[in-house]
Amino acid sequence: MAEPDHDGRRDMQEAVRRRAERRATWEKEGERPLWKNMSMIGALGWLIVMPTLLGVFAGRWLDGMLGTGVTFSGALTFVGAGLGFYLAWKRMNQE
Repeated sequence: MAEPDHDGRRDMQEAVRRRAERRATWEKEGERPLWKNMSMIGALGWLIVMPTLLGVFAGRWLDGMLGTGVTFSGALTFVGAGLGFYLAWKRMNQE
């Protein structure tokens, strides 16, 4: 017979505890205002868009200087988008 998964049980208990805390906080503080939700969406959008655009412009500039086609444009666009999504993820987990 298989050994019971104690780590899984602890993970589940932790998830249930966090859910109960979030529920209690929501009941105490109420729903976040619409303007705050909209501003969070806007901030997250800019956190993703700006590094991506910086990657595009830097890549195009490097490609123009070095005559490499779209090599740097593609790579730096990807890096910028990855950085933007990472920053947005960190921002979402702050609040």
